[in-house]
Amino acid sequence: MQIASPGGRRLDHAALAAKKLALETGRTVTRKELSAAAMDAERALDLRAAQRQVLSALAACWGEQEWERLLVWPSNDYLMSRTGLTERAIRRIIEELNKLGLVIPKDSANKKRFAIRDMAGEIIDAYGFDLTPIYVRRGEWAAILAEQKVMREIRKRTYDEVTVARRATEETLNALASHFPEHRDRSDIKDQYSKLLSRTPKRSTAELPVGLLQDWQDLRILAEETYYQAGDAGPKDHHKETNYEFPSEACYKRSPKKAEAAPPNEGSVQHLQPTLIIEACPTISDFGRPIRDTTDIVAAGRYLRASLGAHESAWAEAVEEIGTVRAAIAVIYTLQLYEDDVAKNGGESRIKNPGGYFRALTRMVKAGKIDLAVELLAMRRRRMA
Repeated sequence: MQIASPGGRRLDHAALAAKKLALETGRTVTRKELSAAAMDAERALDLRAAQRQVLSALAACWGEQEWERLLVWPSNDYLMSRTGLTERAIRRIIEELNKLGLVIPKDSANKKRFAIRDMAGEIIDAYGFDLTPIYVRRGEWAAILAEQKVMREIRKRTYDEVTVARRATEETLNALASHFPEHRDRSDIKDQYSKLLSRTPKRSTAELPVGLLQDWQDLRILAEETYYQAGDAGPKDHHKETNYEFPSEACYKRSPKKAEAAPPNEGSVQHLQPTLIIEACPTISDFGRPIRDTTDIVAAGRYLRASLGAHESAWAEAVEEIGTVRAAIAVIYTLQLYEDDVAKNGGESRIKNPGGYFRALTRMVKAGKIDLAVELLAMRRRRMA
């Protein structure tokens, strides 16, 4: 079977290169295989909807002949009926597919498309379109699609990291506004936050601006360090991480009586968001369920309370003294302190009674001697370092 000259059609480098592609010797391509290759080409080259319609219609015309080339010869009227496009649009799209090296026009002398039959009426050749490049280049389509998948995963992870840094910065700004509203650096950080927010596109297929992720991470570190320094410059009786010993009886005696300190407002824990707690206390994964909001935090605290060996009365006391959310966070924080100390000291912890430590921690939080937000930020910073 000889391929006719393209006649007066304008030559294109991609089309000439496509002509050099050939099927394996003795290879018979089914219509299903050709259609699958066409779909891969559509996705790999990100073809427009109209281009996809025409390419799919052409592939569906393949008659599975045992030929050296994959030739089809549909009329423009047929393609119009299959795609709903105008004849002018079809001609333009076929020219575009030719330039992409997907379809090679095989023109007759009068540029009509038709089959050539032998004396017995068998089709032996045809004038129309050669779809061989679509199938032969299927390895190229697979490679492009694999690369696109990798790029999508990278883009998704980058967006995720931006989201984590943005939320952490927002949480820290809320904590600064709640605890240190007059801090001199808060307005500057808030301005930087607003500028970065305006530069951040909504999650989509769009690429993130160069350097945006690093800018968010730098701002997060700045905000957390500002909050930490502001808290560290405050009352000097904050709980120190280096004290892992079980609180002595004197701690209980120094704790104020119930009449001297009202239970804190649950609304003031808004800055203690799940992201901060998850990153600071990975032991929360022992809960075995996703942590999405404060309801999940409370459920995790109730569940992990038994891991401390704390009695139910300790939980009830904590809920009454510092509120349900803070009680749950205190459980998670105490358990993380205990596990970190075990890992640090070769399997032994200086916290000999985690349940009792939890009771004492509850009373110190109520007395204002410990700020859970400050402690969690410090714990997360050490973990990230």
